[in-house]
Amino acid sequence: MSNTQQRQHARPAPAAIASEHTPLKARKVAFAWEGTPLHWIPGDPFATHTINVLHLLLPAGERWFVHVYKQVLPLIRDDRLREDVMGFIGQEAVHSQAHDDVLPHLREQGLDPTPYTAQVDWFFEKLLGDRTLPPGKPRAWWLKERVALIAAIEHYTAFLGDWVLNAEELDRRGADPMMLDLLRWHGAEEVEHRSVAFDLFLHVDGSYRRRVRTWAAAFSALVFLWQRGARFFMENDPSLTDGKASFGQFYRAGSRGVLPSTPAMLRSIPRYLSRTYHPSQEGSTAQAVAYLANSPGANGLADGRNGGR
Repeated sequence: MSNTQQRQHARPAPAAIASEHTPLKARKVAFAWEGTPLHWIPGDPFATHTINVLHLLLPAGERWFVHVYKQVLPLIRDDRLREDVMGFIGQEAVHSQAHDDVLPHLREQGLDPTPYTAQVDWFFEKLLGDRTLPPGKPRAWWLKERVALIAAIEHYTAFLGDWVLNAEELDRRGADPMMLDLLRWHGAEEVEHRSVAFDLFLHVDGSYRRRVRTWAAAFSALVFLWQRGARFFMENDPSLTDGKASFGQFYRAGSRGVLPSTPAMLRSIPRYLSRTYHPSQEGSTAQAVAYLANSPGANGLADGRNGGR
């Protein structure tokens, strides 16, 4: 038995909540963007564009998730986990395409995201892509590192999914129903499959040191890429004469409820780093599944402008 396995057997694994498990499936979705305005949160270009960064980050990121998980599938020895990972792969592939489909609409409105998406593609395809490593431990190390990175990133996608499902201020502000449905469909599936990446990490490795190290890398990268994307949108928005993005704007928007609050995001850090953390302890599968059952987009209905809640 390896030292890592001995350490894992010396302490109990994080406790999953069995009732929060649900079979995963990729859904056939449909969204139409012709009626969605550039500032789909009325009068708030900053909050709009901060959320719009998702359309630039997620396609490349989720394609990378799928690529890595296809490599790790042969290492999975648990049948239910393999089934969960296959469902995860299917959902992430649909997420990537759905957000990609928003980009032509942004270009039609005068915002070409290509300079930024090229940087995101480099980050996932080159920096985090496959490397020419000798077989054995070096190759296994790089695969485990990426599995752990995905688990850390999925902690935040689930956090965002839970937030948007409960972000009633967006409704009160008159946010575009089609965009809200896209975000809430995606957020609901992130909550639905929130345990898969972490369970896979525990299955192939589970090292606490690796969890902490890759959390730090993932969190730093997400903050860097997100603020860079928000600045790109604000500076290139053709309707703004002096568009800027700052942390102060983000903090105030979070206080208003149109973005996640900074204190809530900070509180999520020690939860993930707790040795007893398990994603099933956060969010509500019942809420996610209920939204998915009624979402126009998740049920293949492109005309969802009467809202999906």
